[in-house]
Amino acid sequence: QVQLVESGGGLVQAGGSLRLSCLASGSILRIADMGWYRQTPGKQRELVATITSGGDGSYTDSVKGRVTISRDNAKRTVYLQVNSLKPEDTAVYYCNARMMSLATMTWSDYWGQGTQVTVSS
Repeated sequence: QVQLVESGGGLVQAGGSLRLSCLASGSILRIADMGWYRQTPGKQRELVATITSGGDGSYTDSVKGRVTISRDNAKRTVYLQVNSLKPEDTAVYYCNARMMSLATMTWSDYWGQGTQVTVSS
């Protein structure tokens, strides 16, 4: 079974930093783009950052300069480093990846279960 599992969320004071991790596991043949999204109650899930298999990252304007996305292809892991955290960064952060599983031999989008990040003022 192919799955994404996030870790690294928690309660952080404003101005602090944290690093989220997302591990892809299972019978995976290939991984293309990976990314991080976030969602707060009553709002749509929004893109935070994405990264290609070659390591090229892109960011939504609201987090540019504070966020770095990276990946370790050998470990099948994508990371999100968030600095200078603000209360408005409080959300559930979801990992996303486009992967080809050995079982289906087709590309599909997968989501993690989410990890809560709470920033206190």
